[in-house]
Amino acid sequence: MRSATAHKIYEGDDRFEVNSAGTDKSANTVLTEKILNWADSIVVMEKHHRNHIRKHFPQIYKNKRIVCLYIPDDYDYMQTELIGILKDKVEDVYSRKLI
Repeated sequence: MRSATAHKIYEGDDRFEVNSAGTDKSANTVLTEKILNWADSIVVMEKHHRNHIRKHFPQIYKNKRIVCLYIPDDYDYMQTELIGILKDKVEDVYSRKLI
């Protein structure tokens, strides 16, 4: 629910074009090469997501900026605490021009 929440929060933000996908086969939208190629920068929630990209899409991993927010899977969709954490972390990363 982290990526879906981030997508919802930032879909109307003129600074970003957003899309979201999951690495798990049960995700509503499963991460694909097409989605990764679309992105200028890739934001992941946990290190294992970045490792998934490195393993399954090595060329993309080498050539795209991937930023990890280190947000554990402990939240529900649009949970107030998750929204606050996402906003803090995304704004920090954006201010440092990492995305």
